[in-house]
Amino acid sequence: MSLFSKIFGGGEKSEPEPVSYRGFEIFPDLMPEGGKYRLLARIEKTIGGNRKTHTVIRADVFETRDQGESFSIAKAKQVIDEQGNRIFD
Repeated sequence: MSLFSKIFGGGEKSEPEPVSYRGFEIFPDLMPEGGKYRLLARIEKTIGGNRKTHTVIRADVFETRDQGESFSIAKAKQVIDEQGNRIFD
């Protein structure tokens, strides 16, 4: 990767590592915004042989990627606890 790609964020976007939680997989897919990171998480689960996906996006914005990932995972866990498989309806 070139120096300019590193500085300006070019190049390939890496897939975040999923976090397993209660049979679901949580991917903290943050949304870069003005040098900060907007909370965004993808929740996935295979049900009846079909891969289901639900996206959680919030107005919360964080200074660092680590903060954003932690809060994205926590929010996704909360959604799973509250709604379970209904999030895919």
